[in-house]
Amino acid sequence: MNLPSSTSGLKKVFISLLLSTLLLCSLLFVSMTDKQIVKSLPPLEDIPTFHKYNINCKAIYDLDPVEVEKSLIIRKHHIVKDTDESLFNLTSNCPKFIKARGYDRVCATDEERDFPIAYSLVVHKYAWMVERLIRAIYSPANIYCIHYDEKSPDEFKSAIEGLASCLPNVFIVSKREIVHYATFSRVQADLNCLADLLKSDVQWKYVINLCGQDFPLRTNIELVSGLKSLNGSSMLESTLPRHKAGRYKYHFELTGPSEYRKWLVRTDQLKSPPPHGIEMFVGSAYFILSREIVVFMDSSAVVKDFVAWVEDTYSPDEHLWATLLRIPGAPGGVPSSHPEINELVSKTRITKWSGHENNYYPPCTAIHIRGICIYGAAEVRWLLNFGHWFLNKLDPNVDPITIQCLEEILKERRDLYGC
Repeated sequence: MNLPSSTSGLKKVFISLLLSTLLLCSLLFVSMTDKQIVKSLPPLEDIPTFHKYNINCKAIYDLDPVEVEKSLIIRKHHIVKDTDESLFNLTSNCPKFIKARGYDRVCATDEERDFPIAYSLVVHKYAWMVERLIRAIYSPANIYCIHYDEKSPDEFKSAIEGLASCLPNVFIVSKREIVHYATFSRVQADLNCLADLLKSDVQWKYVINLCGQDFPLRTNIELVSGLKSLNGSSMLESTLPRHKAGRYKYHFELTGPSEYRKWLVRTDQLKSPPPHGIEMFVGSAYFILSREIVVFMDSSAVVKDFVAWVEDTYSPDEHLWATLLRIPGAPGGVPSSHPEINELVSKTRITKWSGHENNYYPPCTAIHIRGICIYGAAEVRWLLNFGHWFLNKLDPNVDPITIQCLEEILKERRDLYGC
């Protein structure tokens, strides 16, 4: 190696070495800093959401006795209650929420984009359960209207507002109600969402109403296929009144000590017959309606008169929709002479009533609340194979394994389609 022959040459070599050293140190510092930043951010799966349990859902589906017993032990002794506040905290950072829950990885097939579905969700508790329901039916092609009960806790309402603020096709209804059990307020909540959905730019084909403890038993692409097969008709329960006729033959009054604590009381005042000679039918609060019949309802004077007539009846949601389906001229409606459409014929939703267990379906494996089964993990296989599109009802504080396994199995089905 040739040494420089002058002091000037030595200075140049020194400066060159110094600059090289500084550059190397800078690169090492940047590299180490980047590693520290990456290390300081929690991995995606470590971002706090709801609690996930160590359970084998394939074994649950296969009714493996060891895994089913494990789910029972979790249910009895190890349930972790998820808080509304944790969802609110996560949705305060929308990019973080969207990535953590995988909304950015949901795509829509051409068939789904050409057949958007609208949803009316009337909810009042369990914010994470509401989010998990939306995630299970989510498609960027769809639109979701959420009505939360005005008397719900502030933490719940804030979490739902946060959820809606993060997803462009999810919105809070423009007019919210204080919902009281078995009153017209439950119907009005859906009517408010239907009005907003009709104003939306999304040209949805069908609308489905859900509550916060419902859950799908089909993926979105499977729902699209099923809705197409309806050929413009609607799907809901609609049967003869029988023992339920007393719910609308008398005038009911709303009474109670406060705005948030009210209930219906039957009076001795008989109501006038339904307007326009409408024949009454009964069913459930839940429907799958075509866009055409919703437009008809929104513009028909006959429908508006009937809606006003049911306002002072008991649980009008269980005879309003069932009767509207039978009104002459309703698009895709059903004539009065048509055989009765009960919950086993209509695939809208499966609700396991205690009085029908061992006859129409097997016994409930968890608990009953007001005669309705809260499903247990041992019913996952039966639910997915019974043929209905949605179920009612789930409770994360009764059996969270049922929810987790339905989520996992539906996700596997969705992944088969790709985009």
